[in-house]
Amino acid sequence: MSLKRKASTAIALALSSAMVLAGCGGSGDDKEADDNGLLNVEVFSMTANAQGEQKGWFAKLIKDKFNMKMKVIAPAQSGNAETIFETRSATGQLGDLIVTNTDNGRLEKLVKANLVADMTPYLKKEKNLQKFKGALDRVSKVAGKEGVWGAPSDVATQSPAKPSAGDEPGTAPHIRWDYYRKVGYPKMNNLDDFLKVLKLMQDKAREETGKRDIYALSLFKDWDQELMKYPMDMASWYGYNPMNTVMSKADGTDDQPVTQKDGIYVKMLRFLNKADQMGLVDPDSSTQTWDNLATKVHQSKVLADIWCWLGQPAMNTVGNKAKGIGFMLAPVPGLKVYADGFLPKGHDPVIALGAKAKNKQRLVDFIDWLYSPEGVYATATGAMGQACPEKMCWVRTKDGNKMTDFGVRVLFGLQGVGDPDDSRPVPKEFGGGQYGKGVSMMHFTGVHKNDLDPTTHETYNPELWKSELAKPDALRDDWSAHMDGAKTALEWLEKHDEIVVANGAGFIAPQEDSAIKTLRGQIKSEIVSQSWKAVFAKSDAEFDSIMQTMRDNLKGLGYEQVEKIDMANAKAQTKARQDIVVEFNKQHKQ
Repeated sequence: MSLKRKASTAIALALSSAMVLAGCGGSGDDKEADDNGLLNVEVFSMTANAQGEQKGWFAKLIKDKFNMKMKVIAPAQSGNAETIFETRSATGQLGDLIVTNTDNGRLEKLVKANLVADMTPYLKKEKNLQKFKGALDRVSKVAGKEGVWGAPSDVATQSPAKPSAGDEPGTAPHIRWDYYRKVGYPKMNNLDDFLKVLKLMQDKAREETGKRDIYALSLFKDWDQELMKYPMDMASWYGYNPMNTVMSKADGTDDQPVTQKDGIYVKMLRFLNKADQMGLVDPDSSTQTWDNLATKVHQSKVLADIWCWLGQPAMNTVGNKAKGIGFMLAPVPGLKVYADGFLPKGHDPVIALGAKAKNKQRLVDFIDWLYSPEGVYATATGAMGQACPEKMCWVRTKDGNKMTDFGVRVLFGLQGVGDPDDSRPVPKEFGGGQYGKGVSMMHFTGVHKNDLDPTTHETYNPELWKSELAKPDALRDDWSAHMDGAKTALEWLEKHDEIVVANGAGFIAPQEDSAIKTLRGQIKSEIVSQSWKAVFAKSDAEFDSIMQTMRDNLKGLGYEQVEKIDMANAKAQTKARQDIVVEFNKQHKQ
């Protein structure tokens, strides 16, 4: 037996022992007296991308409100998150607060192992959490036991049939609008025209700068999942999103396996291959990381982007937009862009209370605060940066919310090419230090940033405030002039019937046995490997041959077992999406 396998076996045995021992003990839910002293809280967050002691403005905020000092454990930073999760679980103490996904029976296992506590005894005065009882009930159902075992993220008060994107859907074709302007705003009728436009833009950029390493498209592979991420996400241009290896249409009208010859996944792979044959794809794509790609975007070496959270945050600073520079939605006709609906019952990750945590009532008070307007402004993440507390970043006026100069700098940036001004000093009254180093490290948002703040009747997201949309913006104004006067990408897509909403149900696929999980790993390897080969195929014939090899190999692996499961889950997800709208309308008498 290999050392690695021995270690895995030891961890599994330790976890099993911990679960048995924990199951023999008490629930840990007995309310204890709070000594009101400084509370050192360890947050185990599977979604956090930074770890250590929380510092800066968020640290001051929670110290003043809860006399709390926070340390975050971020296993994702280590590269072996699951091993750390299992090892800490085996000790019987995962964290005082736990931020984790619930899929594959994870939350159910934590409940059975008595690693999380039932929050029910502590909820009597928690008015914010009580507003989202349906969301808490959904998590309880996933946990498989009566009680309140966690609170989900991104809950909302708005209809699940309404797009939650705000101004930009998560995935859509974006281009450097300044170069599109320089080549004369050529009209596009289909994806082939889009490629021709990208070629014009690439030629223009290289001509102006004298640099040959500027490409229309640049890919990376460290976020590949059961499918290659780039074509998987590009399928959203036509309303599809993956249910593992099945591409499912947002409105439930179509579910197709990745092996379908004329399917959407193959269509988007073929688009990328055509782009490569035209010399539009960065040759470093198959070896570079997300960080490499982000750096190239900052350096103006990438001219098209499929996500609103890559090109726009990097390039669309206040200073650049004033010069008409930045990424904007491309006017490609015939799209049906996928948009998530608001989630009345939230989704993963959830935040749970550790079974061995001290001063549980204070911790639940803190969780409740995360769902208050003040808590949302302090923690809501967004593509253009972090939401920011009132007075520090924005003020209320009789004409609506308005950003302070500090808020504009740290959220949107002012100068040249680069991120918002994360290094800007925070006034001492709010905690001092640099803004970026003071952002909440938990990486958890209770209420969706595009939901409405009941105290201001505007969204939590300042990009959608009337005051921000009214500001002069040379980039947006030029884009608007060529996009039928639309002020946002979402408005243009809705006006042209180029969007489809996936009702916000927060569906979680049921747990699978170890044999299927093992098979999935083999299938993922085959799909992702052949997909990358297909992107760089030298001809259409080679592309077709690679795709056929993938289909044959998947059949030999027994893909039909996985396809059957994924297809059933896709159908169940569609039903959940239909049911949530009926339930919401009934509750709100619509």
